[in-house]
Amino acid sequence: MTAAIRLDGLVKEYAGPPAVRALDGVDLEVRAGEVFGLLGPNGAGKTTTVGVCTTRVLPTSGSAIVEGVDVVRHPSAARRTIGVVSQYNTLDRSCTVRENLYYHCRYFGLGRAESRVRADELLAQFHLGDRATAMPMQLSGGLAQRVQVARAIAHRPAVLFLDEPTAGLDPQSRLALWELIEGMRERGITVLLTTHYMDEADRLSDRVAIIDAGRVLVCDTPAALKRQVGAETVVQLQLDGAFDGLASVLAGISGVRDVLPTEGGLRVMATAREGLLPRIVEAAAPFELRDVSVSEPTLETVFIRLTGKALRD
Repeated sequence: MTAAIRLDGLVKEYAGPPAVRALDGVDLEVRAGEVFGLLGPNGAGKTTTVGVCTTRVLPTSGSAIVEGVDVVRHPSAARRTIGVVSQYNTLDRSCTVRENLYYHCRYFGLGRAESRVRADELLAQFHLGDRATAMPMQLSGGLAQRVQVARAIAHRPAVLFLDEPTAGLDPQSRLALWELIEGMRERGITVLLTTHYMDEADRLSDRVAIIDAGRVLVCDTPAALKRQVGAETVVQLQLDGAFDGLASVLAGISGVRDVLPTEGGLRVMATAREGLLPRIVEAAAPFELRDVSVSEPTLETVFIRLTGKALRD
């Protein structure tokens, strides 16, 4: 498939003190028409990557090509092919919802009549007709993000960048925004989504890259990444007492593949075998076992296996 985004050896350094290397040789290829998730903890380099691709950040070295356009050499041409939604509300506070859409179209060269028609189309498409005359300050966080997504695609971009778009939203608003993102795939729009919500990336993304400390650790489909863990069951133990030595005891149980420390307990990676959980609980009981939960491997499990820390660290 054709690459909509290609990043080669992307490096971004910020002068100190202390000097910070936000991107450390990022190589990525996003295929045309896919929803691509860039997953990682805060400070991993996700927003900087989007900043380079959207011409807001100049890289120290390397290249970023979006829809065949070098974003550093030809930023104006690149901006015509992309839409951007940040985690912050960037709507014009002096304009109504409809005016935000209308003037965005005008900014990208659409005529007055075409801009009016396009604004009305988006109001209907995003179920915003009853809020057309509302001011941005009157909108909830979820509604404001919906307007920002509508505005971002008003000029019909080929690629849409969503930088942690559901950060701070309530669960209902998150689900509503997920439905909009899934609709982008149906419209043939390439989406690059940055997030630290593993469930979000798992549900929405055709492929996922996990980034940490400015480097891409892995890139594949969510299902393939979870298979790499090599376990079918994850048992989370919360312990009140000291648990020195428990990891080695659990590692000796048949079916346990790995034992990883967590804050206040241990995470047991195991194959799904009958009778395994009772043996784990029996071994952990003398260590003041407070709680136990069982789940399937997730993208966060993959990240912890790679880095030894949680996605939100």
